[in-house]
Amino acid sequence: MSAPDPKDDELAGTEAPFVSHLIELRDRLIRALIAVGVAFAVLAFWPGPSALYDLLAAPLVAHLPKGATLIATNVISPILVPLKITLMAALMVALPVVLYQVWAFVAPGLYSHEKKLVLPLVVSSTVLFIVGVAFCYFIVIPGMSKFIQAFAPSAITAAPDIEEYFGFVLTLFLVFGVAFEVPVAVVVLARIGIVTIAQLRKARGYFIVGAFIVAAVVTPPDVISQLALAIPMIVLYEAGIIAAQLFIRHTKAPEDAAEGRGEAG
Repeated sequence: MSAPDPKDDELAGTEAPFVSHLIELRDRLIRALIAVGVAFAVLAFWPGPSALYDLLAAPLVAHLPKGATLIATNVISPILVPLKITLMAALMVALPVVLYQVWAFVAPGLYSHEKKLVLPLVVSSTVLFIVGVAFCYFIVIPGMSKFIQAFAPSAITAAPDIEEYFGFVLTLFLVFGVAFEVPVAVVVLARIGIVTIAQLRKARGYFIVGAFIVAAVVTPPDVISQLALAIPMIVLYEAGIIAAQLFIRHTKAPEDAAEGRGEAG
């Protein structure tokens, strides 16, 4: 990514001392933490940690045998786990504010054509992560729970531990949230020149195989969750190739775009 000529550099004269950057970084971090803290306080008041826990456990509880519930094997788990869930929810709610603080910190050091790239990526990565988590909650966990209970021996009474369930669900949320970032990764790799669009298309078969391998490794050993991770990754890879073409076309540096027009002429 080439920079404009120094004489016409739009960032010329905007340099700030290193200490000023550290102070601004500290202020941005404080604002992000305050946003998370406020979200935590609001969620702790309404709907409350217990209600958030019930909401998180609902996809599993709906498929447990009649009369079965989750249990707590640790003395403080009934208090600690709902608080952890509230903190997780607060991070999700405050995520736009946190990412805005990141954007506001780096934006002054970016050229106009770079801002056209970074801001859409920040927004799209946030949306895709949330969509991945929602997909896991509404589709994967219910389907996986139903599948497991269908094959569980009738002599076994299911009573999962709440702390283990929270850790399991949090891992799945992270896996699906990160997996749904495939288009962003494809766009970034193509935009900075590590791979070309042609190479991405040629690697399609390898990616499909890799997606099923990753799904088999990071998800529970059931067909539902493995397919639910692999298939969206493959679809999102194709979407990433299309998005990369658009981004490369619309986020060129001014001199690169001028050269392209000159060559076309």
